[in-house]
Amino acid sequence: MGISAEEFAMIQDSVDRLLDDIAPVGEVERWDREDSLPRALVERMAGVGLCGIAIPAEFGGLGLGDRETLAVIRRIARRSTALASLYIASVSYAGANILHLGSAAQKAALLPLVAEGKLLFALGLSEPNVGADLASVETRAELDGEEIVINGAKRWCTGADYSDYIYALVRSGGVENRRRNLSFVLVPTDSPGISMTKVETMGMRGPSTNDVRFDDVRVPRDNVMGGFAMWNRAWEQLAGPTLEIEKLQPVAMAIGIGEAAVEEAWAYSQERVQFGTRICGHQSVRHMLAEVQTGLQACKLMLDHSLDLIDRGEASSVQTSMTKLFVADGVVEIVLKCQRILGAYGYAQGFAMERLVRDALVLPIFGGSSAIQKGNIANLLKLPKG
Repeated sequence: MGISAEEFAMIQDSVDRLLDDIAPVGEVERWDREDSLPRALVERMAGVGLCGIAIPAEFGGLGLGDRETLAVIRRIARRSTALASLYIASVSYAGANILHLGSAAQKAALLPLVAEGKLLFALGLSEPNVGADLASVETRAELDGEEIVINGAKRWCTGADYSDYIYALVRSGGVENRRRNLSFVLVPTDSPGISMTKVETMGMRGPSTNDVRFDDVRVPRDNVMGGFAMWNRAWEQLAGPTLEIEKLQPVAMAIGIGEAAVEEAWAYSQERVQFGTRICGHQSVRHMLAEVQTGLQACKLMLDHSLDLIDRGEASSVQTSMTKLFVADGVVEIVLKCQRILGAYGYAQGFAMERLVRDALVLPIFGGSSAIQKGNIANLLKLPKG
């Protein structure tokens, strides 16, 4: 369902008020420094309806759409990428996947928990030997009566330590049929046989990144996403309707980071005085500020166009890949240019710009790397390979 511009503005205003309460600057800095943040923040966001924003009213949500969800992600990321990541673990990794891919029983049992801020998923896709080539996953799942036994390892499982389930892509058949013998399984993180090792990263700190090992982990066969009828059919789910929106979630986060960097550089240029005048009066700085504002506007327009195509039910795969590529690479350039405007203050710890730089550098890597998007674009536009 659509909402009016006034209702949309009210949602953004409620997000801003909540952030002033739960994510003051000092707390954001502490989450980054300690690489940890309280899971209870999810329930605070749920308390103003944010976790159920795209969940149908019958399951306790607001019944809005992807555009509103991405707008909230972008707004939160302006303040804290850590908090935005926590929010995505609720509304996207859990909520969107259950809504679009879950069985009727899974929707009835789990979507109300998402709306209440009581359910988080961590993605279990990448592995020590597997990155973008998901059809090559090695973590194995075998049927044993009414249970599934899982053995293997997952890498880059952000938030696995505080999530309720790992949404794990597993090899559920022979390797000869790479795409036909894959399944998505919901693995409770408190299951016997699961062990986790924290991985330190330079940016996107707060929701810690983990390596996860599965040693004879047993889950009910009903934990296959979509019900047991979807056993060996995960490739259909990977290529389904959620894929295009999943590409746009890091885009929304990137734009939020870019907005925060431009806002800080814009304000700093009007406060800093050198050679007897504010540096916003120096041509080189003025030109850089004009460039970052223009680049940021282009990023927003790319995202809006992708959402327009999705809203109209038109083919959007090429556009969403172009948007992920353009925005991820573009925001890195925007943030680095803003850092140069701040000079040494943009490099020193204790200033927001230094954190924004570290957070931005992963944008061309996660959520489908820029290299993968370039390949997608060329393939989808049917560019010959030889």
